[in-house]
Amino acid sequence: MLGYEKAKPLYKRALAIREKALGPEHPDVATSLNNLAGICRAQREYGKAEPLYKRALAIFERALGPEHPNVAASLENYASLLRGMGQVEEAAKLQSRAEAIRAKRT
Repeated sequence: MLGYEKAKPLYKRALAIREKALGPEHPDVATSLNNLAGICRAQREYGKAEPLYKRALAIFERALGPEHPNVAASLENYASLLRGMGQVEEAAKLQSRAEAIRAKRT
């Protein structure tokens, strides 16, 4: 298994390729942003992870709509970051929104 330091440049490269091939607002770009943010979060690089999660969430909402399962997953990932940063109230709001989206799908 690749370590985070070895994986991070690969995720950055994938993001760059997707942005160039698909455009900056494509849902696959949001997926790459989410993946890269996850590595940053795991490395406790919260300041780098947060704008990536925010951008991914915004792309998913615009491209897929605010009730899409990918939006819920993005909200959950962002909430996890916020909990790690000690922003428990904001994390709870995002988690509640994600749960509401998921509840509508079941």
